[in-house]
Amino acid sequence: MRVFGCIMNWFRGIGSALLLTALATSSTGCIKKLLLNGQIKGTRDGSGAVNTLHDYEVARGAAHAGMAQLEGMHKLAPDNTDALFMLTRGWAGLTFGFTEDDYERAYEAGDDVMAEYHLMRMRAGYQRAKYYGLELLAHHADGFDKARVDHGSIQTWLKANFTDKEQAEDLLWAGYAWIGWVSASRDIPEIVGELFVGVEMVKRSVELDDTLVYGTGYTILGAYHARSAMAELDESKQMFDKAMAVTGGKFLPTKLNLAARYYCFKGDKNAYVATLNEILAAGDDLPEARLQNVIAKRKARRYLGNKVWQEECGFRL
Repeated sequence: MRVFGCIMNWFRGIGSALLLTALATSSTGCIKKLLLNGQIKGTRDGSGAVNTLHDYEVARGAAHAGMAQLEGMHKLAPDNTDALFMLTRGWAGLTFGFTEDDYERAYEAGDDVMAEYHLMRMRAGYQRAKYYGLELLAHHADGFDKARVDHGSIQTWLKANFTDKEQAEDLLWAGYAWIGWVSASRDIPEIVGELFVGVEMVKRSVELDDTLVYGTGYTILGAYHARSAMAELDESKQMFDKAMAVTGGKFLPTKLNLAARYYCFKGDKNAYVATLNEILAAGDDLPEARLQNVIAKRKARRYLGNKVWQEECGFRL
């Protein structure tokens, strides 16, 4: 009986092994998908580390390499919302931080050919971010194309389908990408006419969570309301004040936009210069956003050092 029992245990072990082998064979695709989704989730969780970098050139190389990796992940897992989010945020951030820098350097150097080339790159970068952003929002709700007809319809759609604080960040980056695309397409009236779509996305994001990315929603809205000297400058200042309150002014891109948008279009040269100098004098007070602050300092130095940018504001030199 003891021998028989050993034989039966051995048989059960063989049976279990065969069963596991069969399951593994039939679910290899599922296992690969789980592993890939886990890798993408881990990538998103760790992606904030790049924001602690202090070296602009190192960050530039890392950003471009990272986008290639994210595109590959999306190809393998097209419905993964973490990948869609990182592609939306990544293309928008890369375009602002690096492609726009290429454009500004060419523009201030008077190189019209290269400025036009980099402007096209900016438009394409924001457009790609917008594309992934809309794909991401489609996982929350259908009907966007019908809703984008006018302010009222897009507001109704957003309020009906985006009611959770957890949805705010998706809206923030999708809206930012849309606004960036419009900003890089100012010579195309039909695109400019759809600026309100991105603005309403950001507004809804702020309604759900106004602290995201150091109050960036308020900063975007502040820049929007200061889009020209004839825009809503009082409302712009209110938005910038709210953004500044989130971090006590430690997030320097807010001050950069306050100077380059609000004070520029208000025609206040003294405040413009003083604010840009505040950025340059700031310490490393927000290490988790060190890279964004490095970029803000780089731009502040440019806007102070080259008369082209102050002439854009109409300041007398």
